[in-house]
Amino acid sequence: MNTPLMHSDLPLPVHRGKVRDVYDLGDRLLIVATDRISAYDVVMPNGIPDKGRILTALSLFWFGKFADSFEHHLISADVSAYPPELQRHRRQLEGRSMLVKKARVVPIECVARGYLAGSGWKEYQASRSVCGIPLPPGLRQCDKLPEPIFTPATKEQTGHDLNISFDQMVQRVGRELSQTLRHRTLWLYQQAADYAASRGVIIADTKFEFGQLPDGRLILIDEVLTPDSSRFWPADQYQPGRDQPSFDKQFVRNYLETQPWNKQPPAPPLPAEVVEGTRRRYIEAYERLTGDTAHLAFP
Repeated sequence: MNTPLMHSDLPLPVHRGKVRDVYDLGDRLLIVATDRISAYDVVMPNGIPDKGRILTALSLFWFGKFADSFEHHLISADVSAYPPELQRHRRQLEGRSMLVKKARVVPIECVARGYLAGSGWKEYQASRSVCGIPLPPGLRQCDKLPEPIFTPATKEQTGHDLNISFDQMVQRVGRELSQTLRHRTLWLYQQAADYAASRGVIIADTKFEFGQLPDGRLILIDEVLTPDSSRFWPADQYQPGRDQPSFDKQFVRNYLETQPWNKQPPAPPLPAEVVEGTRRRYIEAYERLTGDTAHLAFP
C-alpha cells in the first residue's frame, strides 16, 4: 500500500478541513483530498492510503454524470491544466486534486435520506420524526422510507453539525433558497439512487453542499456521493431491522464504538485491519458504481 498523505504542503494560503486542504488562488480554489479520515467530526491520527484519490475519482464520475443537468464547481482535475506554479507539485496533486470555481458557500448541509439509519434512526426512535418530518409508526432500523426526505443540518466550524428542521433552515438562509435547495437535493439523490441500484448499490443517504457564484447562480460544490458523504450498502445483503454491511466509513465508526473513547479529540489510532478494511470498502464502492476496475491502479 502507498503511504497515506496526511496533509499537502503548497506555498499558498490554505484552509485545512477534516479531509481537504483548500488553497486560495485568488479567483479560483485548489482542493486537495488528503488521506485523513474523520469520524464523529474528529480526525483520526492515522489515515487511509489512497483515500483522497478514491474520493476525487468518484466525485469526478458524478460531476460528469450530472454535468448536463446541474452546474458544478469543477474546472479541471488535470494537473497539466493548472497554473504553472502548481505543476511543480504534481506528486502531491496527481489524482487527488481539483481546480474549482470560487463560490460563496451556502452554510447548510443538504441531506437526503431514503432509508432510516444513523442519526435519523436515533431521532425516529425518540420522536417518530426526523428533522421535524413525521414518519409512519412501526418503522425498523434501515427500513426504506415511503419517499426520500430532505433533512438539513448546520455547518459548524467546530464540533458536530446539528440536524435542523426546514423551518429553521428558512430562518437561516431564506425561503426561496431553502425551497430550491430542497428540490435540487432530492432530485440529485433520486437520480443517483436509481443509477446506483442498477449497479447493486443502495444509497441510504447522502449530503450535498452548494455555493453561489458572484452572479447568484447556485452550483454544486465539494465532494459528491462518496463513501465519506454517503451511506452505501450492498443491495444483495440488505436486510432491514439491523445495521447493514457498508462501503463507507461506517466500518470505522463501528470499530470506534467498541473502544473506550468519548468521541472527543484525540481519537485512538486505527489498527491495521481497520485501515485496510476501510480502504478495501472505498475501492469497492468506486468500482461498483463506476464499473472501472483499472483506472485507479492501486497496488
